[in-house]
Amino acid sequence: MNNNINPTMEYKQREQQAKSPRQLAVQRFMANKLAVTGMITLTLIILSAIFAPLLTNIDPTRADLTLIEQAPSSDHLLGTDSSGRDNFARLLYGGRISLVIGFSAMMFSLMIGVATGTIAGFYGGKIDSLIMRFADLMLALPFFVLALTIIAIVDEVTIALFVFVIAITTWPNLTRIVRGSFLTLREREFVLSAQALGATNGRIIFKHLLPNAIGPIIVNATLLMATMIILESGMSFIGMGIPQPTPTWGNMLSEAQNIRILRDHPEAWLPPGLAILLTVLSINFIGDGLRDAFDPRSSQRSK
Repeated sequence: MNNNINPTMEYKQREQQAKSPRQLAVQRFMANKLAVTGMITLTLIILSAIFAPLLTNIDPTRADLTLIEQAPSSDHLLGTDSSGRDNFARLLYGGRISLVIGFSAMMFSLMIGVATGTIAGFYGGKIDSLIMRFADLMLALPFFVLALTIIAIVDEVTIALFVFVIAITTWPNLTRIVRGSFLTLREREFVLSAQALGATNGRIIFKHLLPNAIGPIIVNATLLMATMIILESGMSFIGMGIPQPTPTWGNMLSEAQNIRILRDHPEAWLPPGLAILLTVLSINFIGDGLRDAFDPRSSQRSK
């Protein structure tokens, strides 16, 4: 019998067992270098958008026809666009709009998806069938066709309307995820025990099912925000998003579609393109880190 047990290893095992599931999840997340890098990068991007007034005192919507397509200078760090608006100010304030749209649309879609997925997964039967057939119908409709149709009907595209359009067309995937989690969890012993003890449906849903399904919900909500930012940028790029002069990263790319600007003024399109790329990559890295953190099997990879 081998009694040569490494004291350090034994101490680490006891320490690991003493930690709560939340502490283990944080530990696994912090061990993911890409996720931590993504968190730092996204934090810097968010801070630059929040503190935009401290980084520049130029109005991003003010046009000056005497400063059209100026090269970068001390007064205009990234030059100006075809209307004489400061590109650096538009980059910072555009980040505000793009991030707000991405986060708001994600939260709206999350509320719809969690609510419908919870009802379908918990109650099942005809309610489940009705909700999922409607979700299938929404998934069958091409996103851009549906979104552009809604936008074409209204007179003016506002941020609130844009958030509504994106969210109302992206909730079915989250509904499927929540429904699948509930269908699995409702057959578990702790749920059956709660039902046998006379717990109400509301208590079972909010005290037993949702807390155990929160991992997949958070992970997919995080990745959904990256999708929302890409959708906003894509629709703004083709001229069907937030109208000028309101700055967004997609608007800045749309403004720089001219071949001459693409060739002679990379400072007009490269920064917003990199901002979108870094933001989406950071969110995806964070989502991957959260997925590993909430997966108990990944604890074996924690060092």
